[in-house]
Amino acid sequence: MSGRVASDAKTANVADAPRIAAPALAAFIKRAFEAAGLRSEDAKVVADLMVEADLLGSDTHGVIRLPLYLRRLKAGGINARPDIRIVQERPATALVDGDNGIGHLVMRFAAMTAIEKAKGAGVAWVGARMSNHAGPAALYAMMPVGWMIGRDGKPLTDPKRAEQGLLLPIGDYKGYGLSLMTGLLAGTLNQAAFGRDVVDFVKEQGKATNTGHAIVAVSVEAFAPAAAFKRQVDAAIRAMRGAQRLPGVERIWLPGEQSHRKRQDRAQNGIPMPKPLRENLETAARDLGIAPLG
Repeated sequence: MSGRVASDAKTANVADAPRIAAPALAAFIKRAFEAAGLRSEDAKVVADLMVEADLLGSDTHGVIRLPLYLRRLKAGGINARPDIRIVQERPATALVDGDNGIGHLVMRFAAMTAIEKAKGAGVAWVGARMSNHAGPAALYAMMPVGWMIGRDGKPLTDPKRAEQGLLLPIGDYKGYGLSLMTGLLAGTLNQAAFGRDVVDFVKEQGKATNTGHAIVAVSVEAFAPAAAFKRQVDAAIRAMRGAQRLPGVERIWLPGEQSHRKRQDRAQNGIPMPKPLRENLETAARDLGIAPLG
C-alpha cells in the first residue's frame, strides 16, 4: 500500500466515524491523567490542549496519543508532577527546564513566558529542555513518496517500515539547512537532545527524551498599531484571494482556514471517534480503573 492510499483511507475512516462531544472527551482525558498521577489542574490543561488539536483536525496530535502518554507515565518515562521552571533569564529571553514533564505543560509554560516578556521587550525568545512530545509532532507513519527514504536512498512508501527510513526535510537543500538550524536552536542551544541523542519515545517508553522547544513571541505594538497591522493583513488576504487561479483550482486557501472550518464543524457536531481508537481508550480506562468514554 502506498503512503498516499493509506493516508486517503485514514481520512475516510475519520470522516465516517461516530462522533463525541469535545467536553466529554476532555473530561475523559482529564480523568485518565489524574489517575496516572498528574495534578488535577495539570490534567485539565493537557486534556484541553489535546482536544483542541482534535477540534482543529490534527487527528495525529490529539487523543490518539493518550494511550502512549499513559504508558510512558507508568513506565517512568514522563514525570507526572514536574517542577517546570526558568533556569536562565534575561529581559527578552529565558531557558525553561521542563523537569521531564509532559510536553504540553512545558510548551504552555514556555509560551506564556514568551508572551509576557514580549509585552515589555517587544520580542522574546524562550527555549525549553527536558520536555516531551507536546502534540504538534507526528510519527509520519503514512506519508506519501518524497517525504521519506530508506537506507538505500530509495523512496520508502510502506508505513510499516517507517522506522527503517530517514525523514527528508521539505525544500530540498534549503530545507536541509532549515532543519539543521531548527534542530540546533530548539535542541542544542537549550542543552536538549539533537541528532543521535534523540530518543524514540515509542520504543523506549521508560526513558526521558530531553525534548527541546524554541518559542519566539512578537508584540505587534512594538512595530505598528495593531489595528493598522490588521487592516494591512486583511488587504493582503483579499489580494491573494483575488489572484488568478490555475485551471482546476476552485479556491486559494490561506494557512489555518481549513483547520478553522474543521473546528467549527467538530465543535458543533463532535470529534470523530473511529472504532479502533475508541477500543484503545476503553482499554486504557480499564487499566486505570476509571469510567470509560461516554
